[in-house]
Amino acid sequence: MGHSIHNACAVALAISCLIVAASAGSFYDEMDITFGGERAKISNGGQDLSLSLDQYSGSGFQSKHEYLFGRFDMQLKLVPGNSAGTVTTFYLSSQGAGHDEIDFEFLGNTTGSPYTIHTNVYSQGKGDKEQQFHLWFDPTAAFHTYTIVWNAQRIIFLIDNIPVRVFNNHEAAGVPFPKSQPMRVYASLWNADDWATQGGRVKTDWKNAPFTAYYRKFNANADKVGPNSRSTSSVNDNQAWRTQGVDAAGRNRIRWVQNKHMIYNYCNDRTRFTNGLPAECKRSRFL
Repeated sequence: MGHSIHNACAVALAISCLIVAASAGSFYDEMDITFGGERAKISNGGQDLSLSLDQYSGSGFQSKHEYLFGRFDMQLKLVPGNSAGTVTTFYLSSQGAGHDEIDFEFLGNTTGSPYTIHTNVYSQGKGDKEQQFHLWFDPTAAFHTYTIVWNAQRIIFLIDNIPVRVFNNHEAAGVPFPKSQPMRVYASLWNADDWATQGGRVKTDWKNAPFTAYYRKFNANADKVGPNSRSTSSVNDNQAWRTQGVDAAGRNRIRWVQNKHMIYNYCNDRTRFTNGLPAECKRSRFL
């Protein structure tokens, strides 16, 4: 009896530790620096991470774990001032041929001009599903939360918990949907002045280097896969992401964002899709 109580306590303690680890989201525990060397810095006891870009290199990191579905939150503060030519990213991706990917990319601009938020979804190696937005706040002045919800029914992009885009699963209409390839979380800061700012017309001004973006409060409420693949969600009460959709209030917020702040939608680009718009564009965006 005493032995079983001890075991139960040990299990309870392990679960409580897992919950702490999941909610604390220490970058030391969750992420590996992938490139850039000293340009990527973890600080504040693992709570903060900064990426820098100079003429020689950008920098980036990736999650130690792979996931198959979940809710992924990250707070970012973007490169201030003249950020033209730079791209800051937070995204999910699998590896190899025919990869899946869910993207937040932040395209810098000249001082005083708004950042472009670039979103895209790849499935089985094919993307071409871009939507772009300008923000209703200055993303360089303070941290804001960027969220990807990924479940079997849909992908939802949120900013400060406001849904800005939904990509529904339309496999029944022949549209590939990412659902079988585990993905890692990635983030990077790099130079893309051949295309990022005004189609590449505005180049990076290296007099402003190094450029630095800041990340904090990463949280993955998600299903881990692979070795040591105990799900973080198995110890979390909040699994709303598994079936999360967009309610009436959320649909109103999406309409507001898309009417006021969307600057590109592939579903409206008839010059690009000369043989007809993609199948999912003919269906309701917000169900």
